Amino acid sequence: MDKKSYQPAIGLEIHVELNTKSKMFCSCLNDPNERHSNINVCPVCMGHPGTLPVINEEAVKKTIKTGLALNCQIPEYSKFDRKNYFYPDLPKGYQISQLYQPLCKEGFLMIGDRKIRIREVHLEEDTGRLVHPEGADYSLVDFNRAGIPLMELVTEPDIVSGKEARKFAEELQLILRYLGVSATDMEKGQMRVEVNISLSKEKKEPVPYRNKVSGAGLGTKVEIKNLNSFQSAERGIDYEIQRQTELLNEGKTIIQETRGWSDSKGVTVSQREKEEAHDYRYFPEPDLPPLHITAEIVNEIKAGIPELPQLRRERFKKEYNLSEKEIEIFVQNKDLGEYYEKSMSELRNWVKEAEMKKEVKEDEFLKLAKICSNYILTDLQGLLKGAKISGEDFLITPENFAEFVTLIYEGKISSKIAKMVLGEMFKKGADPSHIIEEKGLVQIIDETEIEKIIKNVISKNPKVIEDFKKGKENAFQFLIGQVMAATKGKANPEIVNKLLKENLTKTS
Repeated sequence: MDKKSYQPAIGLEIHVELNTKSKMFCSCLNDPNERHSNINVCPVCMGHPGTLPVINEEAVKKTIKTGLALNCQIPEYSKFDRKNYFYPDLPKGYQISQLYQPLCKEGFLMIGDRKIRIREVHLEEDTGRLVHPEGADYSLVDFNRAGIPLMELVTEPDIVSGKEARKFAEELQLILRYLGVSATDMEKGQMRVEVNISLSKEKKEPVPYRNKVSGAGLGTKVEIKNLNSFQSAERGIDYEIQRQTELLNEGKTIIQETRGWSDSKGVTVSQREKEEAHDYRYFPEPDLPPLHITAEIVNEIKAGIPELPQLRRERFKKEYNLSEKEIEIFVQNKDLGEYYEKSMSELRNWVKEAEMKKEVKEDEFLKLAKICSNYILTDLQGLLKGAKISGEDFLITPENFAEFVTLIYEGKISSKIAKMVLGEMFKKGADPSHIIEEKGLVQIIDETEIEKIIKNVISKNPKVIEDFKKGKENAFQFLIGQVMAATKGKANPEIVNKLLKENLTKTS
């Protein structure tokens, strides 16, 4: 049988725990990382008879905020439904979720030049968690997490590879952190990714937005669970594409099922046949009223959306002309990017003041932007050693860092001295000018003094001078190093370079 290639159609279901103060339908503390089991529980989240849920307004607003950031439509009315199934970590015997009228629908997220459509973003409550003591033949249930607001995002099957799925999930995580709706720590279960994948013989055109109970005319769908990292999601998808392709080329049938991902073995493993929506016996939640979402509410939430990652990338390129690599670091590390911007704001003010004195032109601002970026991303990050720039122990203010950059730009300190000054700023939080004065690090710019040192270096290195005359380039750099060493790095490098060339010319 001839081997055929197949077109993957991949959709993601991403669950995100919202960082509200209380749970979704009761006043229990939203703290899934509580060390003591079954502390944050009450009759409501435990589903005791006679209790009534109350909708968490903060969770609703954070879900709508997410939907707006992802270009979703926000329907005027939304409601909750009961999803019925039995599992030990589900105290009610059902989960309050949204099937028919979600809070957000029909959005999209651009990944490169590809539009990945988002079918919906809805709100539900989380389940508890099972604890499996090592060596025991039983499991325990911790209900601290049960009832925590859980936002679920469902994409259309527009993704075509594991790499693209990973990029989508990573960009979504970044957006959610910018919005401040969740910490999205995958290791703590605050963001969980599940994959739906099918293969078809021909490339399918994007189908219209559809709901959970309608088909897409694609191949048989397989779900992958237990994906605890973006890398696992990418590897799981790539493996499943290969597995299904081999089965189809052998003339075998793909079974609709749920498969788990084994990170250690690098394979997916069959878990159970996939349930359909009707298996859960969804029906409208009788204890909760429909939500009426007015235009005023939507506009109020929209006004609170900050600058999002892609807009920041575009603005950093336009305003500071940084490389894509530099920009991505500042976008991924939001605190670092904000510190850079605060420093650049101080530098822009310095440029304006200097312009009035006719010392520098506005176009020199981009040179300052590059120097500022270089020292933050190399020397400063090296001093931080992974610590956060927003931490209490970080002492360098943006004003002092901006002054530090101007001293480098004006040639008042060399790169060697700059490292020493920055190290002292990091330890003490003092301004750079004070450190330079206190440590005696003022740069030597007197040409007469520098020339004396150069002549002394030349007289002590006759062999190197001969090498230089023979055209050996490293000889010149050696002499530069000797002059800088003699001045303990305090001589102005440009002046040293100029005077050394002049003196070597005289000896030729």
